[in-house]
Amino acid sequence: MSDTADTTARHGMAYGLGAYGLWGLLPLYFRVIGTVAPTEIVAQRIIWSVLLVGGLILIARRGAALRRALADRRAMLILAGSATLIAVNWLTYIWAVTHGHVLESSLGYFLNPLVNVVLGVVLLKERLRPFQTAAVLLAACGVAVLAAGAGTGLLISLTLALTFGFYGLLRKVVAVESLEGLAIETLLLAPFALAWLIWLYAGGGLAFGHDAQITALLIAAGPVTAVPLLLFAAAARRMPYAALGVLQYLAPTIQFALAITVFGEHMTTAHMICFAFIWAGLMLYAVDAVRIVRRPAVAGAEPA
Repeated sequence: MSDTADTTARHGMAYGLGAYGLWGLLPLYFRVIGTVAPTEIVAQRIIWSVLLVGGLILIARRGAALRRALADRRAMLILAGSATLIAVNWLTYIWAVTHGHVLESSLGYFLNPLVNVVLGVVLLKERLRPFQTAAVLLAACGVAVLAAGAGTGLLISLTLALTFGFYGLLRKVVAVESLEGLAIETLLLAPFALAWLIWLYAGGGLAFGHDAQITALLIAAGPVTAVPLLLFAAAARRMPYAALGVLQYLAPTIQFALAITVFGEHMTTAHMICFAFIWAGLMLYAVDAVRIVRRPAVAGAEPA
């Protein structure tokens, strides 16, 4: 690996660790504002993210790059798809956290790396290695067990895994940098978010402005949303897509620990069996990823 490629990979790793670490702690934030309707939280996230990202573009003088992206019809279609996916992901996740389903949320993001493998094979024509095949099959067994024993919880997990898996795929293939991409996504969603907030205000159901602490926390939804997404998008453009899956263990591990120790959620037998299968699959996936990363270094090593 060249020095430039090595530096790019290190930066990608740092961005990825930052993104997944922050995402792992998100349940704490959403529980604090759990009295606010999930739909309003999502709408507030969008509006404040637009303002924050718009300010960053002005400060960084990236207006020309944003205009080029806006003029690219293919990029706009892809970003419209990614915007829809991330909005569904946000709404599902916030509803799950505020309704006591952090455990199912963590399972969704444990499944995400294996979803990435499948997407890479099916859509990017990547070859599935034997360890990856075994990992995916183990995950499928876990999902089957949970489907038989946990009912609606599985729908939360699969929705989160699939929406974020496809979101990451679209952000990888679109030829737009992370800041401009997030700006366009939030701009596309902003009219719907603003219309919803106006409707809530007209009906007397808007939480924003009624309590100083809640209002401040809703304003903070901008950086809470934008910072990890920008870090993730930057990582996705600097790392192999499958390698991102290894980093994704961090966020659901933190969420899982919070669900059990802080939020007092109960693990059923189906959960235990499912997580055992998923973790076994992830261990195989991690071993395979480390083996592949080390192979070029070993092959190019000088004899002692």
